[in-house]
Amino acid sequence: MANRSEVTLYSGGHKGAEAEFGKNAEEWGIEEVNYSFEGHGIERDRGVRVLTPEELRKGDISMEIVSKRMDRTYAKADKIRKVIQSIFHMVNNGYQVFAVGWIQPDKTVKGGTGWGVELAKLFNRPVSVYDQDRKAWFTWKDHEWVEDTPVIEGKTFAGTGTRNLTEDGRTALRDLYTRSFGPA
Repeated sequence: MANRSEVTLYSGGHKGAEAEFGKNAEEWGIEEVNYSFEGHGIERDRGVRVLTPEELRKGDISMEIVSKRMDRTYAKADKIRKVIQSIFHMVNNGYQVFAVGWIQPDKTVKGGTGWGVELAKLFNRPVSVYDQDRKAWFTWKDHEWVEDTPVIEGKTFAGTGTRNLTEDGRTALRDLYTRSFGPA
């Protein structure tokens, strides 16, 4: 079991799953860093780290590559670019990546959450997704999603996910923290 006083959550602090990751981190006494950028509203105000334009550029990638990797197009590429750049910082700093959302038939995860998951795969990071439809955790192993009961094991982890968090998703996150660190 990881020593919670030595663990840091990297997230975005957005409404839904990211805010819930942060609420749990605070309850368990875990350090929290929420990446944001100028003009971007987030729900969490604990551990906010506003990225400079230079820092955002470090996470820059062609929207064509993102579209190809995610097998979808982005009509408002300018609007999502900074979000994708900030997701880079979350995944780059978190050893393990945990997400809440929906795994699609093509093995990607729905929405912006999916980019964090794809980066985790590209960076060879342990990545687990709580699929809200199937009401179960899945971990990426040998190019497949395998049902699993993940635990936060490293000193850093990234937490991301849907804005449309269900009650089951909330419970799954709370259970993840309890499994990983014991009772709050």
